[in-house]
Amino acid sequence: MPDKNVRRAAVSALRAWSKGYLYADSLVERHARRNHLSQSDRGLLNSILLSVLRNRSLLDHWIGMLRKGKLDHETRDILRVGVCQLLLLGIPDHAAVNETVGCARRAVRGLINAVLRRAVAARNTLFSEREKLPPPLRFSHPEWLCKRWDRQFGSDATQTLLAWNNEPAPVFVRVNSLAPSPLDPGSEEGLISTGIDGYFSLSGQLTPHWTDEGLVYVQDPSTRLAVELLAPRPGETILDACAAPGGKSSLIAAAMQNEGVLLCTDSNEKRLPRLADNLKRQHLSISTEEVFDWTEEAPVEWHGRFDRILLDVPCSNTGVLRRRVDVRWRLRPEQIEALSGIQEQILRNALPCLKPGGHLLYSTCSLEPEENEQQVAAFQDSHPEIELLDSRRSLPFQDGFDGSYAALLRLRGGS
Repeated sequence: MPDKNVRRAAVSALRAWSKGYLYADSLVERHARRNHLSQSDRGLLNSILLSVLRNRSLLDHWIGMLRKGKLDHETRDILRVGVCQLLLLGIPDHAAVNETVGCARRAVRGLINAVLRRAVAARNTLFSEREKLPPPLRFSHPEWLCKRWDRQFGSDATQTLLAWNNEPAPVFVRVNSLAPSPLDPGSEEGLISTGIDGYFSLSGQLTPHWTDEGLVYVQDPSTRLAVELLAPRPGETILDACAAPGGKSSLIAAAMQNEGVLLCTDSNEKRLPRLADNLKRQHLSISTEEVFDWTEEAPVEWHGRFDRILLDVPCSNTGVLRRRVDVRWRLRPEQIEALSGIQEQILRNALPCLKPGGHLLYSTCSLEPEENEQQVAAFQDSHPEIELLDSRRSLPFQDGFDGSYAALLRLRGGS
């Protein structure tokens, strides 16, 4: 029989994550299935794994205060799981200590037990000391990223952003206007208005048939900025160039009232089935899906074809660290420069596909100027045939949603 110890599953998932295997959410699903966890135990596994990753530096600091000396990787992960439960998740001491000790090898159970009991005894001291720690340690973010944001936003806004990133992300849903019988939010419990038309936060569990029947789509309100600026119209021919998993595609189709042509492409063939399934479930009748890598020149038959193009380009994801807990530990400074080069290639290769007078919307979920304002300014400098019509950005510490950037460009010419 599979072992159903949630703490052991969390340790196994952490070991796999540290070796670069998959993302945290995928690991939760894999280890929940492997251990045949109940829904409640799966929720606990998710809470432990994400909390450990969000607070990794802080947990290691606390472990270092509680136990001097070197630790092997597995023992450290077990201690991270245990200390996280005791000091961050508020799980009762008895359950947290006993269950965590029980998932360790016999040779280290005494050590694990001793350290966790010290954590219980030192809880108030550790909490008090935490407030004096430097922000990269207190909020468990890479020091280089904290320095970058300090220069960009100032120290107060940066600390607000760091704290924001460490909070569990709420679930937002968008009501799908393309559904044959659209959901009436006023008649459903658990939907809380965000003040933005069509978007709601959930106060409980997501009702499965809402997503199965395409009544709602799980989507942060920040994603609407790009499609609102693009302003699709019924009857147009539109390209969503980096479409998977399809959230913005369905927004475009809704704005088009399912009238016209929507081509959805993605560079990864493995993502295409999920994209197609999502669009079908969202009741899109105007979309087709194709594999295409926009770092390559576009086919000649696509040149001058599209009224509007959405480029939701690959980026550093620094605006969505609250949702993508892996990113802060995977990202390196040099990757931002490399991503900027890829983004410029995609812009350059997509531009010929616009009709004269057509609109191109460039968007990211990054907070970094090199990927946003500076990228657009440099592209304008090298392409005088385009003009910047408008731009918007959302900042978590100002807007209360994920960070994003959108810039609307127009190709001169046409009527």
